[in-house]
Amino acid sequence: MMQIPPELWVFLVSMTPIAELRGAIPLAFSMNMNPWEAYAISVMGNLVPVPLILGLLQYAERYLRRYDRWEKFFTWLFAWTREKATNRIRRGEEIGLIAFVAIPLPITGAWTGSLLAYLFGLRQGRSFSCIAIGVAIAGVIVSLACEGLIWIWHL
Repeated sequence: MMQIPPELWVFLVSMTPIAELRGAIPLAFSMNMNPWEAYAISVMGNLVPVPLILGLLQYAERYLRRYDRWEKFFTWLFAWTREKATNRIRRGEEIGLIAFVAIPLPITGAWTGSLLAYLFGLRQGRSFSCIAIGVAIAGVIVSLACEGLIWIWHL
């Protein structure tokens, strides 16, 4: 039976929603990977789905809007999202997106950041750059926490 190398495990876990690099870096540390290698592989893996998400959401939305229920849902979702956060996002959309992705908490990462960028109609290239910066910052925070140099949360 073929064994999967630790680097591949870390890369694949970092690509998944919810876990992202917040799960991949601790996994890498548990497998005694070099911290720099763990960071680099996790950041790269976490960024792989971003262009796909940013590029495919418009097609998925267009397809689903053909159905009355989905049309109503998307109309409500976009209106509600823009109403609730328009001022906050519009004031500093790029900084806000970076900060949102950089916060190492559940549902604040590259996947959700990509969805927010799409919902607010931010340009794809700029969104990818902001998400990449946020992912890099989150990777530093999670790595430092895994090294025991900072505490992210207290249970």
